Amino acid sequence: MTSSTETLLKDDFADAVIEGLSQRRKVIPARYFYDRKGSELFEAITALPEYYPTRTETALLDAHAPEIGRIAGPGKVVVEFGSGSSMKTPVFVEAVRAAAYVPIDISADFLRDAAAGLSRALPDLDILPVAADFTKPIALPRSVEGRSMIGFFPGSTIGNLSHAAAVDLLRAFRITLGADPWLAIGIDLRKNPRLIEAAYDDAAGVTAAFNLNLLARVNRELGGDIPLDAFEHHAVWNDDLGRIEMHLAATRDVRFHAAGETFFLRDGETIHTENSHKYMIEETRLLARAAGWQPIRYWTDARDLFSLHLWRGGGGAMEP
Repeated sequence: MTSSTETLLKDDFADAVIEGLSQRRKVIPARYFYDRKGSELFEAITALPEYYPTRTETALLDAHAPEIGRIAGPGKVVVEFGSGSSMKTPVFVEAVRAAAYVPIDISADFLRDAAAGLSRALPDLDILPVAADFTKPIALPRSVEGRSMIGFFPGSTIGNLSHAAAVDLLRAFRITLGADPWLAIGIDLRKNPRLIEAAYDDAAGVTAAFNLNLLARVNRELGGDIPLDAFEHHAVWNDDLGRIEMHLAATRDVRFHAAGETFFLRDGETIHTENSHKYMIEETRLLARAAGWQPIRYWTDARDLFSLHLWRGGGGAMEP
């Protein structure tokens, strides 16, 4: 990643922190979890016994990625939005017989390491990493312009967004992926709230460390002096909105500096750091169509914990 890109991402982070902490209901967007440390912590979360999404989605991909390849057709460029460690990528790119792979992630260091590891595992695959915030317009490498593409958006990251923002993002994906695009997307489903809350507040405290690392990142990168011991991790199911919410709650009155500004939180006040919406299958279809995608096929596990979908932009009949 170029130094100019690093500066731009840092400026975006600073602007988001200043804007979010200046509000009456304080917030820092979830996309800023993923510096190197945050990415490493999230990979640890995916292996926790309470965290069902990763292992359930991985099993779905193992079982159904070949069918996605048969339906969408071979030789496409796979564009993965928010690639992280690219742990699920080898199964997918091999099953769809990808012509090239473009991983997109906001954490440049983590992206480079993941791309290097994938290159060793798949030496014949053309890998073209892009360090960028995929929630904003992205210029793909020139070598893939005009080629047939399939987006890959696993992990139910779409759940981090409000429904309106999710529609906007999915529309942007459709534009990024060019003419006649396809999208394979993982979406977490509504289920027993106790199961969901446990997945976001594990007994080992890894998710708490992941959440608190966001404040540590503010200290590291934006000259902050936030006392981390003044905050604790909260994960709460909001049934009315169908989402799990993560907050950092102040355990005492606290004043601190960040990005050149001064902020104050009272005891019990929170910084809202993440939402993860859970969907019913009927809602996933509405989401797709609102963003200009045609649902083609979906698969769920035996317990209906998680769902894998194949959508097409601009046409195609939904299969049974």
